[in-house]
Amino acid sequence: MNRLEGKSCVVTGAAFGIGRATAVRFAWEGARLVLTDIQEGPLLALGEELRGSGAEVEAVVGDVSIVEDAQRMIQAAVDRYGRLDVLVANAGIIPLGDILESSAADWDQVMAIDGRGMWLTCKYAIAAMLETGGGAIVCLSSISGLAGQKRQSTYGPAKFVASGITRHLAIEWADRGIRVNAVAPGTIRTERVMQLPDEPGGAEYLAAIEQAHPMGRIGDPSEVAAAILFLASDDASFITGAILPVDGGYLAQ
Repeated sequence: MNRLEGKSCVVTGAAFGIGRATAVRFAWEGARLVLTDIQEGPLLALGEELRGSGAEVEAVVGDVSIVEDAQRMIQAAVDRYGRLDVLVANAGIIPLGDILESSAADWDQVMAIDGRGMWLTCKYAIAAMLETGGGAIVCLSSISGLAGQKRQSTYGPAKFVASGITRHLAIEWADRGIRVNAVAPGTIRTERVMQLPDEPGGAEYLAAIEQAHPMGRIGDPSEVAAAILFLASDDASFITGAILPVDGGYLAQ
C-alpha cells in the first residue's frame, strides 16, 4: 500500500472497466486523483464513492479527443495539486467488426478517441511533468495492438497507435525524467465485454476468445489495474518504453 502516496494522478476513461479499477486501486495506494470521463453520472458517482473512503478526488467531465477538454483534464491536476506525477491514458472505445462491416465513420471515431485522445492527453501531461522534473505515463494498448485479431479492423489499428505512441514518447523524453510505458490487456471482464452476448455473434465470439487465452479465462479489471500501478510507481523506475502484456498467456502462443 501507499506506493503512490501524495502523487498527483490523472486517469482518463475512469467511469467504467479498467479505468474505474485503476482509480480505485490508485486511491487505495494514496494517490491524489483527477478522474475524467465523458459519462458524467457514473464519473461523479465514482468520485463521491472514493471521497467517502478518504481519497482526494476531482472529477472532470470531457472528451479526450477535444483539445480544450484534454488540456482541462491535465490542468485540473496542476491547479488542484500543484503538479502532475502520473497519467493513465485509458480512455477508449472498442468497436468490433471486420473491414466490410465497418464504416469510415467507425474508423474516424475510434481513431479520434483511442488515438488522437491518447496523443493529446500525453502531450499536455508531458508539458506539465517537465515543469516539475518528470513523471510516469501508462498508456492502454491491447493484445490487438501487438498482434492481429479477427473483427478488430478499426480497434486493432488504433491500439497499434497506442503501442507506437508509447515507444516513441519513451525515447523522446527518457532523458527528461519522464517514463512512458503501456499495458496490453487481453480480453477483460469489463462492462463492454459483458455486453457482447447481447450482440449478434457476440456470445460465440466471447466463448471463443476465452478459450484462446491459455489460462482458459478472461481477465478481471483489477488484474490490469495492478500492472498499471506497478508501471506508474517507483517500483518501475528503470522501465520505459515497455508494453506489458496482461493477457493470460495469449501473446506467448
